[in-house]
Amino acid sequence: MSRVVRVLNVAEKPSVAKSVSNILSRNQGLRMREGRSRYNKIYEFNYSINGHPCQMLFTSVTGHLMELEFEDRYRKWHSCDPALLFQAPVRKFVPEDKLDIKRTLEEEARMCQWLVLWLDCDREGENIAFEVIDVCTSVNRHLTIKRARFSALIDRDIHHAVQNLDNANKYFADAVDARQEIDLRIGASFTRFQTMLLRDAFVIDSATDDRNLVLSYGPCQFPTLGFIVERYWEIQSHEPEEFWTINCSHRSDEGIATFSWMRGHFFDYACAVIIYEMCVEEPTASVTKVRQQEKLKYPPYPLNTIELEKRASRYFRMSSEHTMKVAEDLYQAGFISYPRTETDGFSPRTDLHAIVQEQQGHPGWGSYAQRLLDPASGLWRNPSNGGHDDKAHPPIHPTKFSSGESGWSQDHNRLYELVVRHFLACVSQPAVGAETTVEIDIAGEMFSASGRVILAKNYLDVYRFESWGGLLLPTYAVGQQFIPTTLTLDSGVTRPPPLLSEADLLSCMDKEGIGTDATMHDHIKKLLDRFYATKDPNTRFSPTNLGEALVMGYDDMGYKLWKPYLRAVMERDMKAVSEGNKSKAEVLETCLQQMKACFLDARLNKVKLFEAMAVFFERSNRPGGDEQHASGEFIRQCCLCQEADMVLRKNRDGNFMVGCLGYPQCRNAIWLPGSVSEAAVTTNVCNSCSPGPVYMIQFTFRRLEIPPNYSTNHLGCIGGCDEILRQLTEICGTGSRSAASGRGPATSSNVQRSNTRQGACIYCHQSGHSSGDCPSQSSGPRSVRPRTMNAQSGQISVSCSTCGAPCALRTANTTQNRGRKFYSCPSQECNFFVWEDNVSNGHAGRGFQRANVSGRSGARGRGGQGAGRATGGTFVSATGDPNSGRRCFVCGDPSHFANVCPNRGN
Repeated sequence: MSRVVRVLNVAEKPSVAKSVSNILSRNQGLRMREGRSRYNKIYEFNYSINGHPCQMLFTSVTGHLMELEFEDRYRKWHSCDPALLFQAPVRKFVPEDKLDIKRTLEEEARMCQWLVLWLDCDREGENIAFEVIDVCTSVNRHLTIKRARFSALIDRDIHHAVQNLDNANKYFADAVDARQEIDLRIGASFTRFQTMLLRDAFVIDSATDDRNLVLSYGPCQFPTLGFIVERYWEIQSHEPEEFWTINCSHRSDEGIATFSWMRGHFFDYACAVIIYEMCVEEPTASVTKVRQQEKLKYPPYPLNTIELEKRASRYFRMSSEHTMKVAEDLYQAGFISYPRTETDGFSPRTDLHAIVQEQQGHPGWGSYAQRLLDPASGLWRNPSNGGHDDKAHPPIHPTKFSSGESGWSQDHNRLYELVVRHFLACVSQPAVGAETTVEIDIAGEMFSASGRVILAKNYLDVYRFESWGGLLLPTYAVGQQFIPTTLTLDSGVTRPPPLLSEADLLSCMDKEGIGTDATMHDHIKKLLDRFYATKDPNTRFSPTNLGEALVMGYDDMGYKLWKPYLRAVMERDMKAVSEGNKSKAEVLETCLQQMKACFLDARLNKVKLFEAMAVFFERSNRPGGDEQHASGEFIRQCCLCQEADMVLRKNRDGNFMVGCLGYPQCRNAIWLPGSVSEAAVTTNVCNSCSPGPVYMIQFTFRRLEIPPNYSTNHLGCIGGCDEILRQLTEICGTGSRSAASGRGPATSSNVQRSNTRQGACIYCHQSGHSSGDCPSQSSGPRSVRPRTMNAQSGQISVSCSTCGAPCALRTANTTQNRGRKFYSCPSQECNFFVWEDNVSNGHAGRGFQRANVSGRSGARGRGGQGAGRATGGTFVSATGDPNSGRRCFVCGDPSHFANVCPNRGN
């Protein structure tokens, strides 16, 4: 006797686990016990799989067991530059609310030999299957893994599935992994960018709490919004134009015929009048052609998800989201097949007659089902194939008879009726009609009329949602002549197309490959939830001001991020992964590289978003609204806290700075020259500064605020190697920092000096010292050689303490020391200087050394650890003010820290 195999079965939902357990056990010997999660029960019963006696344990998950997210370092919105999210590490993990389900799977898997996966048989279900596999094999790597494939929760499908177990499809799972990662990276980067850029800068009236407003971007969501906005713009730009047409009618004993001018219409009134007058002068009409032919109106293709959503919207005005919810209810109750399918053709193995037989007892369409099964009626026709097959599920069809359940809503009844009538229609003969077309000639102008009579309704008898009729024309013969009853010149105006209905929008998405049959309704719902679009009672969509502004901004950039092309390519790539024609890594690399380029381009042109938003919304006076201009553009990782990133920002006064995104925990900041009018981070990386990468900034300076020998355009680095940037910072100060502190031009302490540049000083235009050591910019005691009096001139003579050369007396021209005189050595090798008033007062002096003042933050990111770590530079607070309560532990001076103390080492 075979050994009993202990089998762990896992379904996608608790209701499916219960239904399958009831079917397989036939409600005999079925036991139920609690799992770790109170919503996911465990069912036990005995069963035989291909002759093997099995002890079946059946439990469930609730959709995806795992989530994909960035590692903690990148999860907070201000933790990094959004551009880094295109390559930031991600991980799949079981969230807190699913841990009980995970524990149940682990505990049961340890004691089982087989794992049978009863997840939905689409890509998403396959991905969940591999999540379950990962959890179960982590505690029992000897499990035999099998896959059950089914499309309906009915006896024949379930028993067939368990006796024909298959293998899980890794290609399907990889396609979903690729889609999840692409959507996460693109969505998070663009959402952070545009939310932090715009939320605080404008008063967005659509938001009840605009401080928590999220301006989300989705790679499917935005092209869907683009369809709505593009149609709206088409309507708005339409200019009505008057046209003229000639209409003719003829009444006879058999009825009235209305003839249309075969030219259509003229926009030129004079031409239309001339032709009309010709017809009036010779009004006799001659019949030139009478054409009678048989016309067929074919039934629809078998029903897939998109058609179900479109038809429910058109016939019942049900939203796509609500349609899928109702369809899911009907599926889980066993009344229809799996409602998420792209397939619109039945397999030859499907017993279509058996499905029709189950519907013979219905009071509404039962008699039609009986006619279908009667060979004498000739009504049966094998259904056409629409050409789509997802290789997972058949078209949507009824799986169990119902004349209406007590717990069903009106929408449940409607949707079940649509599924049944659609199935009966697609296995029926087409409707047959006789169409007559008559053409007449009046003064050389041709007119035509057509009429139709239905000879056999066939599928239209059951598919009450469609009609096919027409007027019956009187009898005409070629060569017959008559005088028209009316002959008129009528005017009209051109009209714009209507707003997109939900069925229209689904058609656009399907045509351009935006989303899948299982996700399209989610993208539409997201637009409504984010208040990017609204839907009227006729299910027609209009963009809101917010939605239109965002699309307008991206459109003005010239980068069609709201167009469907990029996403359609991604969808095709993910389909190629599911078919095994491309690898997940290949698709990820291609898609993310392309979208990162789009992101960087959009960020460089973000002013377009501001301009578009300003068309619809008032600027905000909220503090900090303009200060950050989003999160800023990434330059380097912060050397102080070593957790967050340093980004380029612009404050409300228009001054640029580079600050840490870890603010207020980390207050590392580098204030840039106040003469900067524009600054943008480039993709160029500095080859000198480390740790890297350190991205360089393209600066534009105001000409009147910098010395004439400096260019207004400069590609600079804030890492410490850029001598020009350091000099301009010293010359021009740092704008708001100087004003806030009440001091003169401040130095940017993070922009460190490298080798001293030789040549004339940019302050006093003298040689012999660097601009960084110019005496006109510094004060303090200096060491000098004993001064001597020139006997002839009566002036004091001062010699250089380094080389002994006589020093020249010069005059400072800076704002702080303008008019103050100083002595400096003419030698380019010496940095000696001393103020004249210090010499007169007898103060000692020495060669110049600058002591930078620092104001480091009191904590290093989380927990305040590492506050004293040296970083190769000194720091000021983000506001430019010194940190209170901090002082040098070497000399006690509150103006600096110990790492730059002039007494250190003495």
